[in-house]
Amino acid sequence: MSEIAQDSDLREVADQASAQARTFLSTLTRVASGSIPGAELSLLLLATSDLLAVGARLAAIVDVVPAERYEPDAGPETDMDPLRIALSQLMDGFDDYLEVSDPMLGEEVGPASLSGDLACVAEAVAKGLQHYDTGHELEALWWWQFSYFSLWGERAASALRVLQSVLAHLRLDVDDDVAAEAEYDALHA
Repeated sequence: MSEIAQDSDLREVADQASAQARTFLSTLTRVASGSIPGAELSLLLLATSDLLAVGARLAAIVDVVPAERYEPDAGPETDMDPLRIALSQLMDGFDDYLEVSDPMLGEEVGPASLSGDLACVAEAVAKGLQHYDTGHELEALWWWQFSYFSLWGERAASALRVLQSVLAHLRLDVDDDVAAEAEYDALHA
């Protein structure tokens, strides 16, 4: 039997979170496999944005508190190293970046990697899915909400910024001759 009543608003949030977590993990896996050349960055941008929208919804609701004060065993941890390594190889040349560690506490800059961020997010949402899939929907919501604030929300937001920045550079950083030719073609089409 489900932990959350069928008519509960939490049911809708849990169902949306699980669906978006699955989409994010599926997209990440497809991108890491190299099966969608040319669309990798755009798909990652979309999947990460959509997942962050779910995170924002989780942040907007009151704190989810499971009935039990302990976390049930969700099963073995998912090993994200192969995914992280595959993403790192795919993103060779723009994987590593610098970020402000905590903009609320100071200006300290530290190293980060896009592949590490995405694998971290994947691990956190996958753990929530393990709870959800074993019928512990309330525990899954608690985990997604807690880990959104403590881990994956920040990592996903950083990844989103890097993905957007990389795409902007790819689209806007063109030679003047290429831009002029494209402008000419557009005006005379």
